Amino acid sequence: MEDELLKKMDSNSANKIYWSLTLLATVGGFLFGYDTADIGTALDLIPYHLSAFALGYLVAGASLGAAIGAIVAGPLTDKYGRKSILIVDALIYAIGAVVSALTVNADVLLVARTFIGLAVGADSAIATAYIAEYAPKDKRGSLEMLQEWMITFAQTISYIIGFAVLFSLPSLAFNDDWRIILGLAAIPAIIGLIYRTKMPESPRWLMLKGKTEKLKSTLAFLGIRDVNDDEIKRITEEVKRDSKRPEFSPGIKRALLVAGLWMMFQQITGINIPFYYGPKIFAPLFGSGSGLSGITDGILATLVISATQTLIVLAALKYVDKIGRRGLGKIGYFGMALFMVIGGLSFIYLSGFSKIVSLIVAFIGFMIFFGLGVGGIGWTIQGEYFPTHVRGTMASILAFINWMSNFALIEIFPAWDKAVGLGYVMLTFAALSFIAWALFMFMLPETKGLSVEEIAQMFEKVGGREKEDIQESK
Repeated sequence: MEDELLKKMDSNSANKIYWSLTLLATVGGFLFGYDTADIGTALDLIPYHLSAFALGYLVAGASLGAAIGAIVAGPLTDKYGRKSILIVDALIYAIGAVVSALTVNADVLLVARTFIGLAVGADSAIATAYIAEYAPKDKRGSLEMLQEWMITFAQTISYIIGFAVLFSLPSLAFNDDWRIILGLAAIPAIIGLIYRTKMPESPRWLMLKGKTEKLKSTLAFLGIRDVNDDEIKRITEEVKRDSKRPEFSPGIKRALLVAGLWMMFQQITGINIPFYYGPKIFAPLFGSGSGLSGITDGILATLVISATQTLIVLAALKYVDKIGRRGLGKIGYFGMALFMVIGGLSFIYLSGFSKIVSLIVAFIGFMIFFGLGVGGIGWTIQGEYFPTHVRGTMASILAFINWMSNFALIEIFPAWDKAVGLGYVMLTFAALSFIAWALFMFMLPETKGLSVEEIAQMFEKVGGREKEDIQESK
């Protein structure tokens, strides 16, 4: 039976306090989204002469840093708490953004990109675990998916800012505009840093550590006040007892396999190519691969794609706790495969304006299905699949898989694109999306309506495929 205090937490109303807290928790998602778009915008403006490898690293270096930050953050957050690491993340990102803007050569810029990645990766390993540990179970999917919405919203904002800077200061385009675009990323990081100091610590982490007074304060912040000392004592003892279980039990291994494969496929199916390289892809199609007008046209085309995904993720927020993770996931990968086929064939066989329109439509369709059923699901299951005592560590492993997959793809893309052409790259993404669709038809369990404790129990008892016995015991 689930403890009474956990039941109160799981059945509490997800009011504006929960949504405000989740917005703060997902600031790292915003910073990641802003970074993918601002480097994509600045890519053709940075005056340094870079090899294909260095160009790939300029874009992908943040992902390598993110992989390192993610794997380091897990054990630290399980030991020192979620809040403190989230605060440090925002500080590191702000420093990295400022250094990027003030860099004097390519080497310093590449190091700064890696530094930014450390913060983004650490945040991605912690934010979803933090959210899962306070979210009511009937709204946990929506709250977790806010991470994905913040990413897409920030990408849209970044493209708007990039276009505005280039439009208002065209004479500085290849001198200072790129510095302004990269440096402005420090502003949301500093805002996040300030407000994160006011966040409460995760209630389930406080239970694990036996910090009863801070737990009472956090529960009161969330609107849960009818709690007595006996309830708190009982649940802290129960959580501590559960923490003595093996870190890699069969259920945890099952959960890690499913979520790890999801994290890998959501990256290697190509989601970040249009965000990192979109302006560079579209600029030649508009008649100029190097002129400012071609760059701004490329930014506008990518902005349309990004804005579409931002709106679609809002729809996913509404339905993830109704349709469920499994239903949205199946829809997502199938639609992605379909539109990548359309895009690949269009790029190979069409030309002129029809090629541009078809490519934009293909990317928009791809983004719609990714936003509806893939991107947000990854962040959701990352936070909800594991018991409290290993949630931070497991989330960091998943974030590491996510970022290394992203790094590998983004690093090789320039050379891959040059070797075979974008059309065949897109057809490869279509094949990978179809493989993911077929795989998760059988592997992905449905977890809507279950508490995080019940989800962990489900993986231990039945391998993550059925939940009826758990629901009957509720």
